[in-house]
Amino acid sequence: MYCARLPQARQATLGDVSSQESKDLSARLEDLESRFAFQEELVRQLDDVVRAQADQIDNLEREVLKIRTEMTHSLEEEAPMEEQVPPHY
Repeated sequence: MYCARLPQARQATLGDVSSQESKDLSARLEDLESRFAFQEELVRQLDDVVRAQADQIDNLEREVLKIRTEMTHSLEEEAPMEEQVPPHY
């Protein structure tokens, strides 16, 4: 069975890691965890904004439909014959 060998510098085990390297790895891990936590919060905030905008869009679409319906009815009833929308529209 073929077994790839790592270069000499890469064959260190966890027991061979120096105290300074361990501190550096811990600091890097803490930094990554902190960044991840901030990103999670940012995604939550962005999700809230997207939901609010979707609700606002839904409300605006309903309002536009209502106004369009009202205008159609008002044109049919009060407008001169040449301004009225034909029944097939």
